[in-house]
Amino acid sequence: MFSTLKLIVCCFIVCAYVFRLHAKDCSVLSDDMKFDCQPETDEFATQDRCEQRGCCWQPANSVSENGDGVPYCFYPTDFATYNMSTPEETVFGYTATLKRSTKGYYPNDIMTLKLDVYLETETRIHFKIYDPANARYEVPIKTPKVTKKLNTTDYDVKFKMNPFAISVIRKSNNKVLFDTSLSPLIFADQFIQISSLLTSKNIYGLGEHQDKLAHDVTWKRFVFWARDMPPDSGNNLYGSHPFYLNMDNSGNTHGVFLLNSNAMEVMLQPTPAVTFRTIGGILDFYIFLGPKPDAVIQQYTEVIGRSYMPPYWGLGFHLCRWGYGSAENTLNVVKKMRAAGIPQDTQWNDIEYSEGRKDFTVNTTWVQPLTQLLINLHKHKQHYIPIVDPGIASTATNYGPYDDGIKKDVFVKDDQGKPIIGSVWPGKTAFPDFFNPATVKWWENWARNFHDQVEFDGMWIDMNEPSNFIDGSTNGCPSNSTYENPPYTPRVTGGKLWAKTLCMTAKHSIGLHYNLHNLYGYSEMVATHQVLINIRNKRPFIISRSTFPGSGQYGGHWLGDNDSGWSDMYYSITGILSLNFFGIPLVGADICGFNGNTNEELCQRWMQLGAFYPFSRNHNSLYCPSYPVMCKDQDPTAFSTAMQKSTANVLKIRYALLPYLYTLFYHSHINGTTVARPLFFEFPDDPMLAVVDKQFLWGSALMISPVITKGATTVDAMIPAGVWYDLITGQAINQPSTQSVRLDAPLDKINLHVRAGYILPWQYSNLTTTETRMNPINLLVALDVKGQATGDLYWDDGDSLDTVAKGAYSTWQFQADKQQINSNIIKDGFPSSSQMSLGEIKVFGLTASPSQVSANGKDVQFSYDTLYKVLTVTNLKLPFNKFNSLVWT
Repeated sequence: MFSTLKLIVCCFIVCAYVFRLHAKDCSVLSDDMKFDCQPETDEFATQDRCEQRGCCWQPANSVSENGDGVPYCFYPTDFATYNMSTPEETVFGYTATLKRSTKGYYPNDIMTLKLDVYLETETRIHFKIYDPANARYEVPIKTPKVTKKLNTTDYDVKFKMNPFAISVIRKSNNKVLFDTSLSPLIFADQFIQISSLLTSKNIYGLGEHQDKLAHDVTWKRFVFWARDMPPDSGNNLYGSHPFYLNMDNSGNTHGVFLLNSNAMEVMLQPTPAVTFRTIGGILDFYIFLGPKPDAVIQQYTEVIGRSYMPPYWGLGFHLCRWGYGSAENTLNVVKKMRAAGIPQDTQWNDIEYSEGRKDFTVNTTWVQPLTQLLINLHKHKQHYIPIVDPGIASTATNYGPYDDGIKKDVFVKDDQGKPIIGSVWPGKTAFPDFFNPATVKWWENWARNFHDQVEFDGMWIDMNEPSNFIDGSTNGCPSNSTYENPPYTPRVTGGKLWAKTLCMTAKHSIGLHYNLHNLYGYSEMVATHQVLINIRNKRPFIISRSTFPGSGQYGGHWLGDNDSGWSDMYYSITGILSLNFFGIPLVGADICGFNGNTNEELCQRWMQLGAFYPFSRNHNSLYCPSYPVMCKDQDPTAFSTAMQKSTANVLKIRYALLPYLYTLFYHSHINGTTVARPLFFEFPDDPMLAVVDKQFLWGSALMISPVITKGATTVDAMIPAGVWYDLITGQAINQPSTQSVRLDAPLDKINLHVRAGYILPWQYSNLTTTETRMNPINLLVALDVKGQATGDLYWDDGDSLDTVAKGAYSTWQFQADKQQINSNIIKDGFPSSSQMSLGEIKVFGLTASPSQVSANGKDVQFSYDTLYKVLTVTNLKLPFNKFNSLVWT
């Protein structure tokens, strides 16, 4: 009797198990609608494991270039997930409880979740999904705290209760922007996953990765885990920016930001849809309605923080290399640049200046010559920036920064509470915990001591992912920790989270490295920004390798250790545009390439392109390809006279346009707009421009079309509909519709075009920004077909702190209409505005030569180019802080 009952029970259990495995709805309409239930590596993915998860197994033939493809293992349409209680209205929006009744396939499911939906602004909705019973890690950056909902919004939010889903709809066209209904929400302690539909396949952002501007949605996986990794397609690189823009086929654009700093993957698939997977924290989403692309960036930076106002000299040309060998050689290069008439504002040095590659030290053979280098640079109104890595040598004798750091308890600790020791350039190293206020004071103390010896003007903070030449630490990492070996590891380069960085169990003052790794470079930027303010009492200039959302408030970024190759030159364009999406407009790549030897043609073309990076620096490595073969010099004076002349000319154009560029940075600082932007930002309703990424714009008005192909003497530029003028000659291209135009591009030329309807302020250039700023302001007026144009200018002293907040600046508005150009000062807060003058005005697109031109009612001399229809008026010498008017008849 007992045996029979036992058999019946066993049969029931087995039958129930079989039913659970096989009684599921696998009737997915198409491969594109399959959402991956087994995202682990191919070696892990098997039918047995798939079906044990309650998922469907169906082999597929489609595999993308990166190894992902149609998933063999996918969720059934009735997969068990969370159900939602009836949403309750709150003062901030809505709240609801999410519950699931069955365990999932990753350990430590959180069975009950809380959903809070914040209707924050007309164009921003914010929602969080979290554990209401146990506090979980949340990203410690400042974001707006909105406690009261907005009653009128551009969006609707809708819920599905069983199973739970949330969708956000644009009211104006009823377009669904975010919809989680096609794939189940998974929320375990160390595996969180949510998917959403996209409005189209036009998706941008998701950094930092080397990729085309518009991402391929054919099963493309992006990993977010800061890593010291030379840029290469498919690898996770230096920073983490889980933010994307999605533009629908009518040009309306929205943005989505997941505020989460844990290791993460984002998967794109051709549905089109996106899946977020993270292994910690909470789901903290912001959705931005745009609808214009640049409006999305403005709304995004309103959350993460607007970019800082860089010093004016920081927009000049910078030069560096690892391998000058001495301060004397460094100075010789600076002198050669001056002799060749090539503008340069800042000279940099890599780690060779230091003693044993230790922070805040100077090699004994460099001490006196470095002093002379700085005296010379500062005498010529130039600047100096050294590299400073976070790793602090831990075995050096009588090394103050380490000894003092131990005393003040400033270093990241291992799981035993001792400073975690890795290996970087000086050998064994400890790592400052920049989240600790005591560390910031310690960092300032040693930076100030160093500044007393070497009067630097900014800091280059490298290796701050943080990079480690060994995995974890000199003592390894605890093998039995789920932080070191989580149930799921995103496909990070190196295969493990602690590859070439710190152990995940390492302890910062505010939490585990497992949670804070992607924020390490950000924390160093925040600390260094304040330290430089305290030391110099001027605007800080910081270029950091590792970044996170919000980093643009504190400094800029360069794209890392690129190669000297044509493809890397191309990817630099997509890189600077993407970083502008991420709120870091001060960005550039190592011009001519860092790794490997360049050649004259490549470097000449790259100098032309790099002259229009927002941050413009030429830098290269020590050994090519490896020790002991030194890399060749690649500063402009290392090449032919023709190359030097070409570089001097293009940098002079940059310096001439700095008033316009500086004004763009002001708008970014105030409103969050991009500085460098893709063409589709200005023409979102033009589908021909959605994937253009070999050209870009400065602001709305200047189009840059570089040569990025070996041996080319023409460039096929996509010219948007309208009138565009050659920046140098004024020759017009009048396009009734957008089309590709083949432009002449001899080796000494980059094609630059001004958009009709805009006015650009500019100055004649000198060899430094300080000298150039002393010249009169000039105007380039590009008339549209109605004879109209507008522009503006922001001006301050270029280096003082908080000039915007203090009102110590001036702004001008320029307007052309009805054969008249007006310059009107809107705010006159710059103390030296009375010393500024309006010197010259060029007018493009004037169809006939005037018979008379007057300035402020007085006749002036002028010239007219009948070939290109350009009016030029020089030697005006008008007081720029007054209203000025130029009229022609």
